[in-house]
Amino acid sequence: MIWKNRGFQFAILLILAFIWGSSFILMKIGLKSFSPEQAGALRIVMASLVLLPVSVGQLKNLKLKDLKSLLIAGFIGSFFPAFLFMKAETQIDSSLAGMLNSLTPVFTLIVGLIFHKTGFRWLQAAGLMLGLAGATGLILAGDGFHLGTINSYAFFIVLATCFYAISINQIKAKLSHLTGVQVTSLSFLFIGPVALIYLLTTNFDPVMANPGWPLHLLALATLGIVGTALAMLLMNSLIRHSSAVAASSVTYIIPVFAILWGVFDGEKVTLLHLACMGLILSGVYLISRKTQKKVA
Repeated sequence: MIWKNRGFQFAILLILAFIWGSSFILMKIGLKSFSPEQAGALRIVMASLVLLPVSVGQLKNLKLKDLKSLLIAGFIGSFFPAFLFMKAETQIDSSLAGMLNSLTPVFTLIVGLIFHKTGFRWLQAAGLMLGLAGATGLILAGDGFHLGTINSYAFFIVLATCFYAISINQIKAKLSHLTGVQVTSLSFLFIGPVALIYLLTTNFDPVMANPGWPLHLLALATLGIVGTALAMLLMNSLIRHSSAVAASSVTYIIPVFAILWGVFDGEKVTLLHLACMGLILSGVYLISRKTQKKVA
C-alpha cells in the first residue's frame, strides 16, 4: 500500500507543510474584514460544506463506540484550534504563528507517553530535539525579534498545539480502524452545524462596510477547503499509517515554508535560516525513521 511507503509519507508531510505554511497568510487576509470569531467559524463551515457529500455517504460507518473519539477529533483537533489561531493572529505575526505551531510534536509525544502509554524511540527523541532547535533558531533569526515581542496571544497557539496533540493521539489510539476520509468527514459532520449556528449569531455589518470583503472571504474559503478539509484528509490518513509523533512532525517543516513565503515577499534569508531549515528536515527524518529499539 502506497501509504506505507516512507518516501510517500515524507512527500505528504511536505505537501501538508506547504498548505499549512500558507494558511497563516490566508488567516491574516481574512481578518482584514472578518472578526476572529467569524473567520474561525467560516473556516470550519467551508470545510464542512465541501466534505458534506462525503460525510453523508460515510454515515453508514458511524459506530457508537467511535462517537467520543470522533467528537474529540472534530472539536479538539479542528474546531477550537481554528478559533485560537485566528485570535492569536490579531496580535502576532503569521510567520511567528507558524513557528510556534512546531511545538505540536513535543506535546504529541508527551500526551502519548502520559495518557496512551505509547513507547518512544531514541531516534524520535533526538529528532524532536533537532526539530525544536531548528524551529527556535528560525524564531531567533527573524529580523527585529525580541523576547518581549512574544505577548500573551502566543499562548493561544500553544494551547492549540496541545489540542492538536490530544486529537492526534486519540485518532491513532482509537480510530486506526477507520480511514482518513472517514475520520475527517464524520468529525466535521458534527462540528459544521455548531460553527454555522455560531456564525449566524455574529454581526456582519462591519464586514459589509469593507469594500474588500469578497476577496477576504475568498481567502477564508480557500483556507477552509484546502487548508482544512483537504489537509485534514491527508493528515488523518497519515496518522493511520505512521506514528502519531511522525505525523505531527509536519509542524516542524511549516516554518521553512514561512521563510520561503518571506523570500517571495522580499524578506532577507541568511545562512542561519538555511542552517535551521537543515536541522528541521534532519529532525523530521529521524522522527520518521523506523527502528526496532523502543523504550516503553
